[in-house]
Amino acid sequence: MNLENLTHCPLCQSTEFTNELVATDYTTSQESFQIQKCTKCHFVFTNPRPSAEAIGKYYQSDSYISHTDGGKSILDKVYLMARNFTLRWKEQLVLKQHAQGELLDVGCGTGEFINHMKKAGWQVTGMEPTEGPRAKASEKIQNKIYASLQEINQSYDVITLWHVLEHVHDLNEAVIKIKSLVKENGTIFIAVPNHESSDAKVYQSYWAAYDVPRHLWHFSKTTMKHLMTKHGLQVIDIVPMKLDAYYVSLLSEKYQHPQQSGLAKILKATAEGFLSNRKASKETNHSSLIYIIKK
Repeated sequence: MNLENLTHCPLCQSTEFTNELVATDYTTSQESFQIQKCTKCHFVFTNPRPSAEAIGKYYQSDSYISHTDGGKSILDKVYLMARNFTLRWKEQLVLKQHAQGELLDVGCGTGEFINHMKKAGWQVTGMEPTEGPRAKASEKIQNKIYASLQEINQSYDVITLWHVLEHVHDLNEAVIKIKSLVKENGTIFIAVPNHESSDAKVYQSYWAAYDVPRHLWHFSKTTMKHLMTKHGLQVIDIVPMKLDAYYVSLLSEKYQHPQQSGLAKILKATAEGFLSNRKASKETNHSSLIYIIKK
């Protein structure tokens, strides 16, 4: 493994970390990766982790469904059904902030969301670093998809990152660039898993949303707010992604109990997803959260 070590916390620059747990990459390599926590600000991250140059091979799998339009397994079909359902829901979230305008989707994958928003009348731009899904997205919207944020220079009313920020190697540089691209009255939407959710605590090292080593950062509400404040941004609202608790629990059951029947996994995951959402309701501490952010 070609791994690099973080020596300083990107939030507070502390050099003191504790080992939290070891998680396995069940998607591609079956390798194990250490997850650590900063002792000062409690930010959690995968460390050591593959370098930006070496991470690509960990995305090269048909199992990594967000980079494909396929859906061979039952889990893939569940994911695709949920994705199609949430497209309209995400549009409604955006419409609460802006009636129409220019939208940039960072980490757009195969372009499902920007294609949906284009059909709804938005002027859309996509950025996707991985070549395969970038080509599919470009074909879908019949326009160029950028390979990096650094190639983009115009400003946008809305910038979305749907389960993307946890994948970005240079966290502070990415947030600085995104801030520079959003208009003064614009809005940023960032969706990430929440490692303080009930399902994360139940499944621990088997929790699918750790998704090592592709997920480099593991956010809580506190650390996300800390990151935004550090860069002069404000979290104005937090919205739960309730479907994620069921999908993540289903994947986690698959990892923890591979010999269990499919029906048993579905029943257990449904129960765990329901319980996780119920426990999260008072404090909005769900499996995944959308942060709505302004300058």
